Amino acid sequence: MDSVHKLLNIVLPLISLFLLFFFLPAILLFKIFNSISRSVFSENVSSKIVLITGASSGIGEHLAYEYAKGGACLVLVARREKQLQEVACKARRLGSPDVIVETGDVSKVEDCKRFVDAALNHFGKLNHVVNNAGIAPLCLFEDADNVEDFTPIMGSKGALVSFYETLRVEVGSDIGITIVGPGVVDSEITRGDFMSKAGMDGFPVESTEGCTKAIFKSICRGDRYLFEPAWERTIYFWNLLCPEVIESFSRWRLLGRPNNSKSNRNSGAFKSD
Repeated sequence: MDSVHKLLNIVLPLISLFLLFFFLPAILLFKIFNSISRSVFSENVSSKIVLITGASSGIGEHLAYEYAKGGACLVLVARREKQLQEVACKARRLGSPDVIVETGDVSKVEDCKRFVDAALNHFGKLNHVVNNAGIAPLCLFEDADNVEDFTPIMGSKGALVSFYETLRVEVGSDIGITIVGPGVVDSEITRGDFMSKAGMDGFPVESTEGCTKAIFKSICRGDRYLFEPAWERTIYFWNLLCPEVIESFSRWRLLGRPNNSKSNRNSGAFKSD
């Protein structure tokens, strides 16, 4: 078997390069045509049932408004009921025919089952589920008091991307899955001292409204991935082709400043929904 692997190590890269060079123009034309087609025949969300987690602020809140403008019925989920009720009232004014509010913590399985059941009992179905609630770290790994604190962070980051990519293989075209990679967006998470602790002082921050409009359009087009703002995709390609550059730049931003010295670091995490 080792000889087979040695042969494949030589043959497959050569075949891949040849096929990529030969079919690249056709692939690009297909992608352009497919993108135009999906934009023209974008999904109409009127009367669709949409469940949004983390809907009390930030991206989740403004996605609720975008769906409301399109006439969708909403199930708004977050931990803070007062803020949720305020979002629900505005969503109704913007055009949503029916909005229900469910308080819950997405890190608790029993809460997730409860608000999904509430949505199905009230509306009888679900068309869109927007898994938006997340948590952001505010410390370096070496400063963490308890490594178990990273468990929910991993659940809301790379692990979810891998899960949905695998799920996409299983469900095929029966269920559309759009994976969004937002940049730095103006929200509760990025306000205060988050930017300086993350080594991102001076980094361009996108408005929540601008980001959510792009996300909503991408969902309705049925995109597989969305990087928002679009220039963030450039970082992805740099990381793919030359990860050393991105790693060096990130390390300089995070560790190369006096105010990020170990004596000034604070451990913890910020959760927003």
